[in-house]
Amino acid sequence: MEAKAVAKYMRISPRKVRIVAKNIKGLTVEKALSQLTYTPKKAATIMQKVLNSALANAEQNSEIDVDTLYVKNIYVDEGPTAKRWRPRAMGRATRIRKRTSHVTVILDEK
Repeated sequence: MEAKAVAKYMRISPRKVRIVAKNIKGLTVEKALSQLTYTPKKAATIMQKVLNSALANAEQNSEIDVDTLYVKNIYVDEGPTAKRWRPRAMGRATRIRKRTSHVTVILDEK
């Protein structure tokens, strides 16, 4: 039995979130949460919230034993990009891309 949680439109680049996601894939939920607590990145707090949400979703299902859950898979997909302009020298402009992420966490029983 699986439990799933999704966070959409997170205002952080997917490239930065994937670094943190690789570290917790395959770990038990307890180990993943403790590792995210001490990871000094913005993406770690986002992943922690999504992981807690997936854990709460698993608790709602009576067939799942919460103590045996592990992080089966994590997807970090790219969301829509907001485009902005920054003025540059000699009347030119440079594009700024404000990227967003969609984070999906899937938990499963061992």
